[in-house]
Amino acid sequence: MHSVCSGRRYRSHPFFALCFIVCLLNRLPEWDNDSVDIGGNSRSMVSDVEVNIEFEAHSISDNDYSGIKKLLQQLFLKAPVNTAELTDILIQQNHIGSIIKQAEVQEDSSDEDDDDDEVFGFISFLNLTERKGTQCTEQIKELILSRCEKNCEQHVVEQLDKLLKDDTKPVGFLLSERFINVPPQIALPMHQQLQKELTEAQRTNKPCGKCHYYILISKTFTEAAKSNSKKREGKRNQQKEELMFANAEEEFFYEKALLKFNYSVQEESDTCLGGRWSFDDVPMKPLRTVMVVPADGISAIMDKLKDYLSP
Repeated sequence: MHSVCSGRRYRSHPFFALCFIVCLLNRLPEWDNDSVDIGGNSRSMVSDVEVNIEFEAHSISDNDYSGIKKLLQQLFLKAPVNTAELTDILIQQNHIGSIIKQAEVQEDSSDEDDDDDEVFGFISFLNLTERKGTQCTEQIKELILSRCEKNCEQHVVEQLDKLLKDDTKPVGFLLSERFINVPPQIALPMHQQLQKELTEAQRTNKPCGKCHYYILISKTFTEAAKSNSKKREGKRNQQKEELMFANAEEEFFYEKALLKFNYSVQEESDTCLGGRWSFDDVPMKPLRTVMVVPADGISAIMDKLKDYLSP
């Protein structure tokens, strides 16, 4: 899928965060919502169409609860994480983060108001050290550690465990979720605004202040046939070449990560929110990629995002 972005305008946060972006979504598959089984089996594609959509970003508010929770479920799938509590926390700390919605269309504001409030994506940040003891925070840490134990060598598990337990060097959990057909160009202003908000939070001693490390869990995938046919010895090098990111910009975080590993979510059937895990008739194996990125590497990542995503 190819995407084009243009027509950027800025408004002040918190009423309107970041920008308007006009995106041409090339051959976007439309799903018949009446035929979608959230269990992942029954989905009906209506047709391939080109859709011209204008997005705008806002501060996170109570009205965004359902949309944010849905996107969190897209990330965690069947993992035991209290997404309701996590959503509540992200809404409470609304000095951090933004959500993406479709811009209001003056002409055709008829009976379709229900769709106007749909959350197409969001970005936020959870300080795992500050929020220590809350159920969702402990569940996220347990999820990351347990998957690390199953997929990494012991010294990597020990490194991650030590990092998560060191209260003198706070760890933040970066969340950037959106529908798979929303193009990556929207990520640049979202990440830039988030960095400004984190700097301001640190200056004013608000929650989510300075962190020494960022943790991300990215939606990734590999070609199923190839990854299954390779022997274990060659798997790591092969994965580096074949690993694809649902959020393309997160590859830059991957490059700067001091610790990273993948785990399979093939048994946890993705929903229609994540799009289809098959491209050009090539079956895809869905993964989650955990990355730990030093905070002092974020500036270089932002520069790369600018080079890659600027018009």
